[in-house]
Amino acid sequence: MESLYLLIPLSVLLVLGIGGVLAWAVLTGQFDNLDREGRRILDEQPETADASAAAAVSGEEGHAAGRVLLESRPAADGNAPNSAHLT
Repeated sequence: MESLYLLIPLSVLLVLGIGGVLAWAVLTGQFDNLDREGRRILDEQPETADASAAAAVSGEEGHAAGRVLLESRPAADGNAPNSAHLT
């Protein structure tokens, strides 16, 4: 019974904190346009492989050293991001 004197105020503070975070998110526009970011990720052009990473492994056989080299190979439809290929 005595633990309720501690647990009830703590639970009220927790609910008020969660409500405050939700109110902050709504008032600052976090939920305004949820579809925009999903479309932005899908519409981006794939980035090319880092030139410095390619220069670091040039002249070495990737499979002999047990490394996975990243290559920029778009899929047949041209929409896939870079993927790792064993070389």
